[in-house]
Amino acid sequence: MSNLLALLERLGKQEVEFVLVGGFAAVVHGSTMVTRDVDVCCRFTEENLRKLHAAVADLHPVHRMRPDLPFTLAPEAVAGLKNLYLLTDLGVLDCLGEVKGVGDFGEVSKHSIAGQFPFGKCLVIDLPTLILAKEAMRREKDLQAVRQLRAIQEHRQANPPRKN
Repeated sequence: MSNLLALLERLGKQEVEFVLVGGFAAVVHGSTMVTRDVDVCCRFTEENLRKLHAAVADLHPVHRMRPDLPFTLAPEAVAGLKNLYLLTDLGVLDCLGEVKGVGDFGEVSKHSIAGQFPFGKCLVIDLPTLILAKEAMRREKDLQAVRQLRAIQEHRQANPPRKN
């Protein structure tokens, strides 16, 4: 898990515009499921991709589906890019231009909260929207996560935080 936190920290330090989504977001909300990657929804602008590249450049990033291709910012390599699946020395980083069941980065960011991490804060998709996204994926592992996330949501609704 520390490598995944280190990936998030690097994105934050480079001021990449992103929202944490996927399994790690579920863990942030209290899920006990195990995740081995970092999924983020981010803006696929040239500026944001440059920040992303700067965040991982020294981690030997390669395209996860084509490890023979290094992650470069050549115009022909990024034109029309919608998703980016990277393998780095710290682990897998999946960058998504949109989240199924939710929408693009702008829509996902509207449904995010500030999550507190050892390195500081970063945006995390909120619990109700994460449930929608996981349901839209319809994979068995996502549906398992939905059951756990719904239980967490119900527990929070039944036990709201006390105000001082």
